[in-house]
Amino acid sequence: MNCDRKDLVLYAVTDRSWLGDKTLYSQVESALRGGATFVQLREKELDDADFLEEAKEIQKLCREYKVPFVINDNVEIAAEIGADGVHVGQSDMEAGDVRRKLGPEKIIGVSAQTVEQALRAQEQGADYLGVGAVFPTGSKADAVEVSRETLKEICRAVDIPVIAIGGISRENVMELRGSGICGIAVISAIFAQKDIEAAAGELKKRVEEMLA
Repeated sequence: MNCDRKDLVLYAVTDRSWLGDKTLYSQVESALRGGATFVQLREKELDDADFLEEAKEIQKLCREYKVPFVINDNVEIAAEIGADGVHVGQSDMEAGDVRRKLGPEKIIGVSAQTVEQALRAQEQGADYLGVGAVFPTGSKADAVEVSRETLKEICRAVDIPVIAIGGISRENVMELRGSGICGIAVISAIFAQKDIEAAAGELKKRVEEMLA
């Protein structure tokens, strides 16, 4: 399943840090209503049984909205529920191994910080790249910053779609104009906002302007 560039315009990565009294399901639904075009379920704390249940629920929701649904890192759960794919980091399983496990139809995303990593991921069969952090971010303690120049070089070096991630907000998204990306991945710019649906809608508008 090759990744369509238009599916990657506004890529929402879940994070239960901001749930408060809401459920993750309701937050993801608000993001989808607002215009999120892709959802990645990212869970660092849940045990496998709870993660599996949650993944099934969110997958069902994404199918209703006809939006691709991938799981962060956990290839086993992605395979078990037949998710649309998986997103892996540099320290996780290589794209080629993920491909062998999930088959040719699934979407595989890989995080990359350098041209070398990007080319290797493409060679191994990645469908898209998440490149960042393009701005300082609080969502990942170990995030490495990627310069605007490197982001452009990666976009020029590969044929697969590239999305920018890391510290992106509606205030700074315009700074990514002309970099060659086809969309952005965000966590707090959607899920930490009071009105998730409105935040997603506003952000999507800005991304489309930035890409125009």
